[in-house]
Amino acid sequence: MSKNAFHIPSLDGLRAVSFGIVFVAHAGLEKYVPGGFGVTVFFFLSGFLITTLMRTEFEKSGTVSLKAFYLRRVLRILPPFYFVLTVATVLTALLVLAGELNRQAVAAQFLHYANFWIVSHGYSGQALGTGVYWSLAVEEHFYFLFPWLYLLLRRLRASHRRQAVVLWSICGLILLWRCVLVFGLDAPTDRTYLASDTRFDSILFGAALAVWNNPVLDGDPKGSPALWKYVLLPLSIAVLLLGFLWRDDQFRETARYTLQGLALGPIFMVAIRWPQFLPFRLLNTKVVSFVGVLSYSLYLTHHVVIFGVHKYLPQLHGLVQGAIALALALTISYGIYLAIEKPCARLRKRLSA
Repeated sequence: MSKNAFHIPSLDGLRAVSFGIVFVAHAGLEKYVPGGFGVTVFFFLSGFLITTLMRTEFEKSGTVSLKAFYLRRVLRILPPFYFVLTVATVLTALLVLAGELNRQAVAAQFLHYANFWIVSHGYSGQALGTGVYWSLAVEEHFYFLFPWLYLLLRRLRASHRRQAVVLWSICGLILLWRCVLVFGLDAPTDRTYLASDTRFDSILFGAALAVWNNPVLDGDPKGSPALWKYVLLPLSIAVLLLGFLWRDDQFRETARYTLQGLALGPIFMVAIRWPQFLPFRLLNTKVVSFVGVLSYSLYLTHHVVIFGVHKYLPQLHGLVQGAIALALALTISYGIYLAIEKPCARLRKRLSA
């Protein structure tokens, strides 16, 4: 993704790691690599970044321009979104890519309710590889609502800590709602995994880190650096590993998302506040950061490319197919970055100025 008005250490590297998790899972290792966790990291990162930018704007000007906010979101998200979706859909209609199209399923993607469509009708009818658009629908629904809540909290003069408490409380209510769906209504996995009302908390946990103890805006957090690096960070990683190993379906669709959101807080704190700490140095290397810069287009394109490679090169070993798909996805995404994302970023900067 493109650089922001100010550079946040490790953020591009975390984007790259998130994409890597999703890619490896989609490339054939989904039994061993939790691809859904990569999406959860993307959600957390998005909540943290966007809320940090809103907080910076409010503390600088006394408000957040909703018009400018939504215009920036449109210029950031929609041009690559519609380009990749249109190309994938047209190539499928022309039989260049495998799959069958359903007008209503495709319309759901173009109109940003793909996640709810999939919950009701499944993935069929969409261009193969564009199933990832469900997560973009979750984000767009969230950012249609969240700036209003943030502005309300600021205008009520809620302290940073109280703002975080409100966001954590909403996360708790969403956990309760997932429990009602799973334990009371026997909801299917896709209902809790894909729907906006059951996944908003993955973004809210990142927003909560942005409003209180923000590692970019608030300096060192309470507690010594050693506490964060050698106690809270390992504990968070242990919680994540426990969540991956605990295979109970009801746990995975209820408390798992909450535990992951809580565990990601210390990980982001240490990665951003102490980027030269040995476990996170790799995140800030040029190669990893550059993959992070391309991560949005990579996320949109990679699964379509994987399906294309599987169709035209079925005789190759899975590892070779994965390597070719990664190389093609990087090439295509770099082209999108140069032709679409960079010009839109320049326009965003002019409008912001």
